[in-house]
Amino acid sequence: MIQRIQSIWILAATACTLLTIKFPFYSGNLLPLDQEGTFVELTAKSNIVLLLFAIVIATKCLFILFLYKNRGLQLALTIGATAFSILFILVFTLEMKNYVNGNLSLTATIAFAIPVFLFLAARGIWKDKQLLKNSDRLR
Repeated sequence: MIQRIQSIWILAATACTLLTIKFPFYSGNLLPLDQEGTFVELTAKSNIVLLLFAIVIATKCLFILFLYKNRGLQLALTIGATAFSILFILVFTLEMKNYVNGNLSLTATIAFAIPVFLFLAARGIWKDKQLLKNSDRLR
């Protein structure tokens, strides 16, 4: 299981997802109704929707990791997790509109790395599937 490179990519995606709970995606002034800005960091735990996205992606990645014997299902779930992680980034960017001024944090690259790692895992699963298909044909 761990010898396959896609397992490493899935573990990296899981770690990055869990790191988004702790590290900020965006930092800036939040403008409440009384017009006084307060400096706030946007993390996955600052919004319940973002926290649910992070938990679902992390558990889905861990579930995908143990499906190494069923490559078809593993590939389908990895593609689904990739789409879900892109939605996760979209929710982050929509949440940034609540801030008056601020900047993306350097740790925002962690969130952008999740779909990249999942894409690399899907590519590795696809290559494994093709290799197994070609070896079955040779028998």
